[in-house]
Amino acid sequence: MAFLAAFVVPVLLAAPAAAETIFDAMAKAYDNNPDLNAARAGLRATDEGVTIAKAGWRPQISAFAQNTQTWYDNSGATFPSGEVNEFGQPIPTDRIKATSHQRGLTITQQIFDGFQTLNNVRAAESTVFSERASLRAREIQILLSAAEVYANIGRDQQIIVFRKQNIAFLREQVSAAKTRLDLGDGTTTDVSLAEADLARAQALVAAAISQLKQSEAVYVQIVGDAPKDVRPAKPVSKLLPKNIDTAVATGWREHPSILSTMHAIDAAGFQVKSAEGAMLPGVVVQGQIQSTEGTVGVSSLSNYNSSSITARLNVPLYQGGAEYGQIRQAKERLGQQRILLDSARLEVQQTIVSAMAQYEAALAIIDANNTQLKAANDALAGVIEERAAGQATQLDVLTAQAVVLNAKESLAVAQRDAVVASFSILASMGRLTVETQNLQVTEYKPEVHYNKVKDAWFGLRTVDGR
Repeated sequence: MAFLAAFVVPVLLAAPAAAETIFDAMAKAYDNNPDLNAARAGLRATDEGVTIAKAGWRPQISAFAQNTQTWYDNSGATFPSGEVNEFGQPIPTDRIKATSHQRGLTITQQIFDGFQTLNNVRAAESTVFSERASLRAREIQILLSAAEVYANIGRDQQIIVFRKQNIAFLREQVSAAKTRLDLGDGTTTDVSLAEADLARAQALVAAAISQLKQSEAVYVQIVGDAPKDVRPAKPVSKLLPKNIDTAVATGWREHPSILSTMHAIDAAGFQVKSAEGAMLPGVVVQGQIQSTEGTVGVSSLSNYNSSSITARLNVPLYQGGAEYGQIRQAKERLGQQRILLDSARLEVQQTIVSAMAQYEAALAIIDANNTQLKAANDALAGVIEERAAGQATQLDVLTAQAVVLNAKESLAVAQRDAVVASFSILASMGRLTVETQNLQVTEYKPEVHYNKVKDAWFGLRTVDGR
């Protein structure tokens, strides 16, 4: 038993004093993940849709300048051309050039457009709320991915330790088998069996190291930084539901993917109303200020300024059928969003049920593996003693050691599965957030950007100065 204890103590002492926790990894991913930052940029672009929609309420102002030259052909009549010959006499011509210069300002204001602008604004606002919920769902997914890859690294590191311990054990078995062979108490078969298992153990370590490197690469991709002093994590217990019914009810109420679809339904409903508004009358008021200067030949016409205000009532009667197609199209999209809501609810329910089943199974497997590991260690110690007494073979020892190794690795896998499943339960309920996990990171507030741009009338630069 003292021999086995020598391999257990290093595992207990392996965790450093200041290790990076699973919550540290989640916080880094929240700040650094490029996919998450891209989603935030996409939401900021969506915010501008409200400003664009509100433009329908605002005046449109344009300046214009026009220069017109016209030639008139009057056969049989001559007029001064404005030019002189070498004697200083006017040159007659039967062509007259008239020049007109116009410049001015036009202001157009939509008074009524069948409530299209109103519904476009409401649709744009609902789209913003939908995208915010989608961003929140993306944040939850990134946090879950960070927790999962952290747990993967902890599992991979444990498996490497176990397999290296196995190599040390098998090297002693090879040495002991050779010693017994030299003393005439063993066989070459015993030596060959131990050497074969040692070579296999070395291959297993190489495979485990490769798996760890792959997990670390995924960690860098998600978290944005190399893992540092990762240690096995524990399942999260805060906010876990008592039963499936409670979890599903919470998920239906709080999961951002469901909230996003509900806002998308609102947006689609307003788009139907906007499309229907194209069939209602519209009123436009236009004001214009104009200055005109003109000449005919060498004579100047009187210059004048003018101003006008025009009110126009447009009553659409038939627009080629496009308006009807747009209304039907908008209604179908509204129906599509309603169906997607049912799909989102079913997906959340399925994810919750699966995550809770995986969590319960992982806990049961951990208990079973702990029992198995204790029994396997006891069996290994007994077989070693029996071999010393000549009652067991080298193959029996190697077989017992393989059982111990498998039990250790199975326990590490089950512990990882329990951690991931516990975080998956919170994620599927919509509760894996910066706030609920008390992550040490500044939470992204999408409403800050929205409030700065929703009523903007002018400006080319983004909020951050680009």
